[in-house]
Amino acid sequence: MSVAAGGGSMGKSAKAKQKDERGAAGRRGEDVRSDLYVEIEQRAAGGIDVALTSRVEPYYGRAIREQAEGLIGALGLAHALVEIDDQGALPFVIAARIEAAARRMGASEGDARPERTAPERPRTEKDRLRRSRLYLPGNEPKYMINAGLYRPDGIILDLEDSVHPREKDAARLLVRNALRCVDFLGAERMVRINQLPLGLEDLEAVLPEKPDLILVPKVESPDQVRDVDAAIDRLAPDEPPWLMPILESALGIERAFAIATASPRVAALTIGLEDLAADLGIAKSADGAESDWARRRVVNAARAAGAQAIDSVYGDVDDTDGLEAWAESSRRLGFEGMGCLHPSQLEAVHGAFAPSAEQVWRARRIVAAYEDAQARGLGVVSLGSKMIDAPVVKQALRVVRLAEELGIGGATDEAGGEDGG
Repeated sequence: MSVAAGGGSMGKSAKAKQKDERGAAGRRGEDVRSDLYVEIEQRAAGGIDVALTSRVEPYYGRAIREQAEGLIGALGLAHALVEIDDQGALPFVIAARIEAAARRMGASEGDARPERTAPERPRTEKDRLRRSRLYLPGNEPKYMINAGLYRPDGIILDLEDSVHPREKDAARLLVRNALRCVDFLGAERMVRINQLPLGLEDLEAVLPEKPDLILVPKVESPDQVRDVDAAIDRLAPDEPPWLMPILESALGIERAFAIATASPRVAALTIGLEDLAADLGIAKSADGAESDWARRRVVNAARAAGAQAIDSVYGDVDDTDGLEAWAESSRRLGFEGMGCLHPSQLEAVHGAFAPSAEQVWRARRIVAAYEDAQARGLGVVSLGSKMIDAPVVKQALRVVRLAEELGIGGATDEAGGEDGG
């Protein structure tokens, strides 16, 4: 008998696959939390028999067995031996692992998606606040459950670099179920798909669950964005997600503006510095001097396209001083946010991309002067002895709006600096 424990796509490809007698998915071991291991063996008769090992057996054993039996039946398996080693998995995880095991043994029927329990809410705005995006490995449920408690602006359910190639199929189902069932407490729900064409299979799974934004990795051509756009038109035309292409090569940087303007759904443009450094054949330094030109190019292209510029991650999660310096530099370059690898990075990132009370005070004075000039029919805006032109007013309006979103008050006149500043 063979055990199909590896990856590969599911769906159409599963139908053509010869059925195995066994399928397995998930993880087990002393270091595993909020997950389970499941192995399904098909048999000729005898119905469905579930053997469960679980730390929560006295409390939830019956519910787990009933869920497993229902799922396996829904997937078209009338007779099967099922072994489950549970380490505190929630129902959406149980459903994903059982479905992955069944699909790996060739089951192609039925709908095993759990009931939707995540709160319904409207899609996010194109220019919403994106100071931080917290990466969550797409095949690790323990990180998903409480991610919203840390209050990132966005969470990324990652199907690309953080997932082993053999586990892409299982991660796809887990991410799909997380979108259906996990309350991320207002964070923008993002999914980083795999490089195309594999990423198109990811879209088949996740787009029906209404993610807010799709990150497209290693983009080097506008055609890659258009391919994703076409998939969205086919799979989610009524509630399409925003797009954030990731530029991770010299060619991608050179084509930044063309990529940013490839679709009106591009809300932001970001950069992947680890892969870019490798492509350039250089070492990535702590201060990022070697990537300064590329990052400026991304900011300029994004701004020219009417999109946000979002910086890369800071890789050393223990270096708070380095993170703070990087984030401050990033803001000065024109980025509006950056990626985070760990919740401990969020505070520093949020602080760096928030305007100071003095900046808010100055911005409100500029906006007030502009509104007064408009009310009086004046074509020239002045503040004290200084003339204020349209780009300055536009930037002031951005600062005021950001301050309102964050609940930041302006400084008093005494604290705000010189008059007319």
